[in-house]
This record gives sequence, structure tokens and C-alpha cells, in this order.
Amino acid sequence: VQLQASGGGLVQAGGSLRLSCAASGRTFSSYSTGWFRQALGKEREFVATIDWSGGYTYYVDSVKGRFTISRDNAKNTVFLQMNSLLPEDTAVYYCALRIGYARSASMTPYKYWGQGTLVTVSS
Repeated sequence: VQLQASGGGLVQAGGSLRLSCAASGRTFSSYSTGWFRQALGKEREFVATIDWSGGYTYYVDSVKGRFTISRDNAKNTVFLQMNSLLPEDTAVYYCALRIGYARSASMTPYKYWGQGTLVTVSS
């Protein structure tokens, strides 16, 4: 499975962006998908995850109420709608796939990773 993240860019604080993670392969709908981010000089951190059906989601506390993860299995794509962006949301955002689903921030179960897309939020 190959993943392609896109949708990053420069936005002012309070603005919105929608990230997309497009996957190749017919088994995409079998995987849960997570979004992670890595700010300059910091460790990669969990942002959100969604199960294979789209029925279950889990977010890191810092983005709850601002970010929404969703998926369209017919298009092999997972989205991350980011609203009310803050300068501290500035990071490279990565999507990844895992088997199974858990309300967990651990990166360990994720097998496939895409390249990142840069989100920059100016104050």
C-alpha cells in the first residue's frame, strides 16, 4: 500500500485546511488510518485516527473540536479537516495505516506511512 498526503499550505491563525491521504491498493478499506504530525525539533505525535468503516474516531486532546477525520473508502482517501488553526499546529502532517483499531496514540501498530505534507499557521 502506498500513501500520498496532500493539502498542506500556509494559512493564518483561525483559518482552515483540509488534508487528504490517498492510498493505492484494493485493501485500503481494511485498515484504520491515522494522522500524525511532527513540528520542527520535536518528536512525531499522534493527531487522530479512524477505523476502517469510519464509524469510530479518536483525537488527541489538543485538536478535539477543531479537527475532524473522515474517510471515503470508494475513493481510497482519508481526510483531516482542520479548523480554527493555531500557530502550534504548524508541523509536517503524515498519514499512516494500521490493522485493527484502538483509541490509542501509539505509532507502533502503523505499518504503512506516507510522505508528509507541511502545514504552516502564521500568527
